[in-house]
Amino acid sequence: MKSSSSVPGESQLLRCELATEVLRSSGKLKLQVTGWSMLPTIFPGDTLLIERSSAAATREGDIVLVSRAGRLFVHRLMRKSSETDRGSIRTRGDSMAAIDPPTSEDQLLGKVSAIERNGKRIAPSRHLRPVQRAVAAIVRRSDFAGRIVVGIHNFR
Repeated sequence: MKSSSSVPGESQLLRCELATEVLRSSGKLKLQVTGWSMLPTIFPGDTLLIERSSAAATREGDIVLVSRAGRLFVHRLMRKSSETDRGSIRTRGDSMAAIDPPTSEDQLLGKVSAIERNGKRIAPSRHLRPVQRAVAAIVRRSDFAGRIVVGIHNFR
């Protein structure tokens, strides 16, 4: 998920708090995607089924939901704690060039268990297929390419 502003507004903070509370209390959350950071794995408009999870129960390659600076991010888990940054995780959107800043393990809210798209349920993969890696690399370099990928996806 991605916002047009780097500073979250009050309504964004409230949505983040509500989503966090629902996930923590019920263990499950459905969330509709608005951003492009996970193209071509996850598209704007997809609905994610997220299950509460701890960092210990996740593996590198899982798609996770983290709360950071009053915003929610669904990105791929790239690394878990090392000796120099104990208790932290590193994530990155599939179509993002840079890895995200370290995030505390307690900010990991859950793991994506399914992606709903066009009435179908898709199990998230821990690895990108070669074609997906190529599309992600192109989208990383060009917003225009991202718009084309989303447009073609929406046209289907």
